[in-house]
Amino acid sequence: MNLTKGKKKIKIDISVVIPVYGCDKSLIELYDRITVTLKKIVKTYEIIFIDDCGRGKSWELIKKISENDSFVNGLKLSRNFGQHAAITAGLEVSKGDWVVVMDCDLQDKPEEIEKLYSALQGGADIVLAQRINRRDPIYKKIFSWFFYRLLGYLTSTKIDASIANFGIYSRKVIDAVLSMGESHKYFPIMVRWVGFNAISIPVSHGNRVNDNTTYSFRKLVSLSFGIIMSFSDKPLRLIVKYGFILSFLSAVYAVFIVIDAFIYEASVPGWSSMIFSLWFIGGMLMGIMGVVGLYVGKTFDESKSRPVYIIDEIIKPI
Repeated sequence: MNLTKGKKKIKIDISVVIPVYGCDKSLIELYDRITVTLKKIVKTYEIIFIDDCGRGKSWELIKKISENDSFVNGLKLSRNFGQHAAITAGLEVSKGDWVVVMDCDLQDKPEEIEKLYSALQGGADIVLAQRINRRDPIYKKIFSWFFYRLLGYLTSTKIDASIANFGIYSRKVIDAVLSMGESHKYFPIMVRWVGFNAISIPVSHGNRVNDNTTYSFRKLVSLSFGIIMSFSDKPLRLIVKYGFILSFLSAVYAVFIVIDAFIYEASVPGWSSMIFSLWFIGGMLMGIMGVVGLYVGKTFDESKSRPVYIIDEIIKPI
């Protein structure tokens, strides 16, 4: 879904893309601080709020802000599609030469955009915000560390748990990310996959203004499994690997029990052959199911060709 098709291109220096979910308490302050920062560093900009149908009155606040500022655009999705689908929607309508992606809860400090923008002078295409002294609950820090270690292993990529969505990206990076056609989106992995010249700089991490994180532990676990299954087939390859290892070990054990039967005489006739058959067949089935799953799992999700998101309402698309 490309909402910019057929539109007249307007020169914009920076687009700020912000997925919004349950950020009523922080939205006005977020807008004010972003506006002050952007006016200091560029002449033209746009702020794009994407309402992902969370609780509260976020959409009413976005409309109110937009009525008083022509630099603010708003998208309202038809239902909750998730943070990274909302980011994709914002990226597709953005027109800036540079695009900032950030969260709405003020933990990504708007003032740090100036630091990210200044770091571009070295010729980088991507400047990632490396959060120092993360102000998150201890359980989230532990889970985040474990999740990124596991995700890095399963996707064979180097992932820093201190880096999330917050960063500034060149237009060619954003175009490359949008060209990726998979239905399940996860922005940090996609940015790493497309390559280009990337650097990271330390930024200050703010306190959460809203009472609770929008990601419960159950949602984090669900998101983790979704990302791993969508961006890596390594779990299936591990099943294949260990299935054949189990078959090999069963064959070794079969030799052992045959020798044992001849030397010491088996006390239960047929027990050895039954155990060997169960282990060998079980291991082979795991391997075969894994191989089939490599093809079926990849094909199933993409074959449906469903849109990543559906827009219910748009405010002043430039």
